[in-house]
Amino acid sequence: MSSVSHAVEVRLIAAAPRVPVIPATLHFDGWDPFAVRMAFPAHAALRGEDVCWTFGRELLAEGIERAAGEGDVRVRPYGPGRTVLEFHGAEGIAVVHIPTQQLRGFLDLTSALVPFGEEHLFADIERDLAQALDDVC
Repeated sequence: MSSVSHAVEVRLIAAAPRVPVIPATLHFDGWDPFAVRMAFPAHAALRGEDVCWTFGRELLAEGIERAAGEGDVRVRPYGPGRTVLEFHGAEGIAVVHIPTQQLRGFLDLTSALVPFGEEHLFADIERDLAQALDDVC
């Protein structure tokens, strides 16, 4: 197995009194061992299209324990058993709560594929460079 997909249920925090539960998917590819992708369905997005955020696996792991991130994605613990992810975009900020156990389970699966600290042994730098050059041209 070279990738892991993990379905999670998140609570979308909004101004409305009801906090909806929405499905989301965490994804990790062994060929891109530094990154995690989190996908949200179209009905949970402002534009009505599927949304996918890519951020560091290390950021997710650190954010479970203490506040982490300064850019578009920020992660922090929230009370017993919950973790908050904030996604900062042009349209505003989306905030979701996820049970911390679900995140730990996902990170355990990724670590079985690519142990933390050994990402450099699995990264396909030549492929990434070729893809980056294709994007420029």
